[in-house]
Formats: sequence, C-alpha cells, structure tokens
Amino acid sequence: MLRLLNLELQKLLLNRASKILIFISFILPFTVLILSSIKINFFGLFTLELGELGIFNFPIIWHITTFFASQFKFFFAIVVVSMIGNEYSNKTIKQNLIDGLSKKEFILSKFYTIVFFSLIATALIGLATFFIGLYYSSYTELSIIFRETSFLLAYFVKLVGFFSLCLFLAMLVKRSAFALGALFVLFIAEWIAFGLMTWQLNMEIAEKIQSFFPLKSMYNLIKQPFQRVMITKFPEKTDMMYDYAVHATDVFIVLLWTAIFVFLSYKLLKNRDL
Repeated sequence: MLRLLNLELQKLLLNRASKILIFISFILPFTVLILSSIKINFFGLFTLELGELGIFNFPIIWHITTFFASQFKFFFAIVVVSMIGNEYSNKTIKQNLIDGLSKKEFILSKFYTIVFFSLIATALIGLATFFIGLYYSSYTELSIIFRETSFLLAYFVKLVGFFSLCLFLAMLVKRSAFALGALFVLFIAEWIAFGLMTWQLNMEIAEKIQSFFPLKSMYNLIKQPFQRVMITKFPEKTDMMYDYAVHATDVFIVLLWTAIFVFLSYKLLKNRDL
C-alpha cells in the first residue's frame, strides 16, 4: 500500500497545477476560522461578532464546520480527475503497466491517494473545529465537547465517496473536463429522476428512493445546519425540527457506492485496450 501511495504522491507533487489545487483544497475549509472572527459594526452603535452568536459552541460546531468544509471538495475533485486525465493524455498509464504495475494496483494507487488526502483533510478540520470550539464555546464538559464528533466520520466518508465517484467518471470518459461535466449531468439526472418519481408515486416514497442515489446519499451524511441554528435561537418553533444526525445507514450507503465506484473503475481499466 505504501509503495503505491508513494508512487502516486510523487506524480502529484511533481505537477505544479496539482500542488496548487491540493494546497487550495486544504486551505479553503479554514475560511471557517475567518468566519468565526468576523465582526460587523452597525453604524458605530454596536458590534456583532459571529463567534459570539453561539454557532461555534460545542457540540453544534462539529456540524457547522464539517458542512461548510465539505462545500470545498470540488477543488480536490479536479485533482482526482486530473490524475486520470493526465495518465491518458501523457500515456503514463501504459508506461506504468509496462513497468510492471498491474491494473489492480494502478486503481488502488489512486484510491489510496483519495483515502490519504481525505484523512488529512478530516484531521485538519477536526483540529480547527476543536480549537475554535474551545475558544468560543461556553461548554467545557468532555461529554459535550466530543458528543457529535460523528460528523468527522461522516465528513471523511463523504470525501472518500465523492472522490471515488470522480475517479470512476474520469476512468469512464478519460478527460478531466468531461469527467467534471459528467458529474454535473449526474446531479441533474438525480433531480430529474426525483421529480418523475414524485409525479408518478408520491413525495414520501420518492424521497426514500432518492436517499439511495449517489450524490444525494453523500449529501445526507451532513445535512444543512441552518435550520438547526434557528432552532437553537427559537426553541419554541417546534415546526422547524428535523433529523440532522449522522445515521449508520447513510454511512453504509455511501461506503457501498464507494466500493462500487472503485470496482467499476477497475473493470473499465481491465477491459479497456490501452
């Protein structure tokens, strides 16, 4: 595993564009640090500091930071599709196979890289969240501080699942731009399918089926936190209650899709004449 990972990391770090995109994909999630320190002055009458609103209290901060950090996953997605696109355009994939790398090892090297960077991203956002929470949170009990760290697991699984999808699409179309375009087409297709199911069946059944779609299942891992923030401010509004927790079933669905995408990537490469 380490040999394959090291081989892929060398390729990425020798590519200037990949290094820049990797750097951006790690730095942008930390904009939440900037967000926490923003102070808004209302005409000199009073100053509002976002960090003082309670949105960075434990345990809700785990939900908020992982949700916002996951919105920046597209930068590393470009790196993932470029890994495959460059292999085909530069013909290095054929050279790797000639040099003794099996097709299975080739796919695994890409997947190990995905897992490696997802782990780093999760660790970084976890540390950032922990220290922001310690600074702003009014809760200091360990049971409260670590209560919703399951969002970190959801964040990691979401990244691995999404990047594995990007890997499969890149293997399917061989071109980075087309792979990103296919990702957008899949997003539209999922919503068209949902609309048709709602029309033919009903909303409840359509939503249950939609939860098994690749992109929707990944989204379900970390649902939007805005409604939850409003509930904390207005607890009397019981009509705003919703299920925002991380569920094992959602994690399993995404892990299953991840396995499917990696397997299909391997099958595509195995059956393709290079």
